Amino acid sequence: VIGLVIGKTDVRSFPDRKNIGTERYTFSFTIRDSPTYFINVQSWGREEYIRSLSESFRVGDCVTIENPLIQSKEAEREEKFNPVTPSGYKLLLSENHSVVKTSSCYDTDTRLLSLLHLPVKNPQDYYSLGDIVANGQSLHGRVLNVLAAVMAVSE
Repeated sequence: VIGLVIGKTDVRSFPDRKNIGTERYTFSFTIRDSPTYFINVQSWGREEYIRSLSESFRVGDCVTIENPLIQSKEAEREEKFNPVTPSGYKLLLSENHSVVKTSSCYDTDTRLLSLLHLPVKNPQDYYSLGDIVANGQSLHGRVLNVLAAVMAVSE
């Protein structure tokens, strides 16, 4: 699978239920290869493997994923922490079987670069900041998708 990394989480650790006293590490990222299709990728493993893999690429890089495991996703649980994707599946990376290689999008397919700035949500399924200001009271307590642009960053 070749795609553009459009999102990435930080490395996290959890107590390993099988080996009491040790921890398992994980991080996930989302890749996209067309305006319509994108999928979440999750990796679990030893700290050294996960940190090394996480540091090997960043959002905006093109990656080639070899030998991922394809799993059905548990939509309600997994989409709480990852973007909602149009697929019923996710990719799982294994330290022993999977390989992630980074490459230049120019070397792979320059059309991938244009995918970085496309929203992952349906364009009809979001509120603008103006909508929220105007209708804030009636929206209270609801979970909303917001589409906005950063105009400035400062301390």
